[in-house]
Amino acid sequence: MDEDAYTGLTREAAERLAAEQGWRTVRVLAPGALITLEYREDRLNLQVRDGLVERCWQG
Repeated sequence: MDEDAYTGLTREAAERLAAEQGWRTVRVLAPGALITLEYREDRLNLQVRDGLVERCWQG
């Protein structure tokens, strides 16, 4: 996974790209959001602030 491919994209563009790349689940999170820590190989997490992706990670 290339994190740089998502960073700076709008939420909508990042979700479209994730679907095109075959991610089964995309979780959109605000900075500092409380999240569950179970690892899911098929999940892409997007940290979004003001509509733009700041960070992404698998799991």
